Amino acid sequence: MNIEQFYPLFLQSDKVTIDSRKVGRNDIFFAFSGENFNAATLAEKAADNGALAVIVEEQEFENKDRNIFYVPSTLEFLQQLAVYHRNQLKIPVIGLTGSNGKTTTKEIIHAVLSEKFNVQYTSGNLNNHIGVPLTILSIKPEHEMAVVEMGANHQKEIELLCTISQPDFGYITNFGKAHLEGFGGFEGVIKGKSELYDYLKSHHQTIVVNENDPVQTEKTENYTPKITFGKDTSDYQFGLFSEEHFVGLEYHGIKAVSKLTGEYNFTNLCAAASLGLYFGIGFEKIKHAVEHYTPTNMRSQVVKKENTTLVLDTYNANPSSMTASLHNFVTFEGSKTVIIGDMLELGEESEKEHQNILKLARELAFDQIITVGKYFKAVNPSSLSFENTAELIEYLRQNKIHSENILLKGSRGIALEKSIEFI
Repeated sequence: MNIEQFYPLFLQSDKVTIDSRKVGRNDIFFAFSGENFNAATLAEKAADNGALAVIVEEQEFENKDRNIFYVPSTLEFLQQLAVYHRNQLKIPVIGLTGSNGKTTTKEIIHAVLSEKFNVQYTSGNLNNHIGVPLTILSIKPEHEMAVVEMGANHQKEIELLCTISQPDFGYITNFGKAHLEGFGGFEGVIKGKSELYDYLKSHHQTIVVNENDPVQTEKTENYTPKITFGKDTSDYQFGLFSEEHFVGLEYHGIKAVSKLTGEYNFTNLCAAASLGLYFGIGFEKIKHAVEHYTPTNMRSQVVKKENTTLVLDTYNANPSSMTASLHNFVTFEGSKTVIIGDMLELGEESEKEHQNILKLARELAFDQIITVGKYFKAVNPSSLSFENTAELIEYLRQNKIHSENILLKGSRGIALEKSIEFI
């Protein structure tokens, strides 16, 4: 079985999935194998459920009569199929990466561009070597544009994802202290994320640049084509304002206030608005998109619980995003408690970075500082330092937090959101 032979069958399918529980009639199921499971054993069941085709990497499970096909590697076949499909597409693809704010920015870009176009975009955070091919393969003939989020924690990963998604436009949200262990330090982060720039430059594609970011400016100096925002000389200039806890942007006297908290989200809004304006969407429609986008993914999400304002930012955390969150939260009026969880994947920088964040939290003089995770516990001898979220929940069962505002911020692995119902 080769890609050219298989592609006509793919075009007849409704969707591609790697989850055996979600295989429906007319779907294509890629049976991935792991250390503790072999999805190829589910190939016949998937066919029974109406799968149009099943791809397995164990020859013994092949059954061509039922469209169960053997390939040496399901991952490589998935990626190759995505590349082949991408080469048939005639629509603009926007690639997105960065240390912080990728998913939020992707969601806002999608909301803005959807005011005029039928836009496909990355679902959730399917932004890795499997998720990006699945996103590309989800693009249908009716789609007029696509937004593809790309994540990475090692060198060369963005390079690979670019060869699959082949973006025509690209934006790096920022360069922060994320995945330091995998990238080999902050300079490694810059190098790894800049692989998107390398691809765009080598293919003469368009780069979106925040000209207030010195790294972005330096990396794209003297390069064209690009779309710029941030300075008086940029293609697009936006004013920053806030309304209660929420950040907004102003363009030619028209104000759009989002449901996102934190000035750090301003550049995310600017990038989306710049792309909208570039593609001919009027700012009134951009305002509509910005004001109707509601974060629901534990990213910069503000919710009311009885008389308490909760800021939920529990999907990811690194020193850069943690610092920004704490500085934003201190501006809230009323008493404030921070519940901060470990920042993972920092390698040898971990102890120092956790000490720095704890020091910052104390300097900002929050009414109460609660830490969760073994890294924070190692540097915080306080009685309000817990090994894990389960210990925090036990504490919360017996001790109500009386602050008017509570911030929850931590890495995905700490799962601080599990504590919300006990606050």
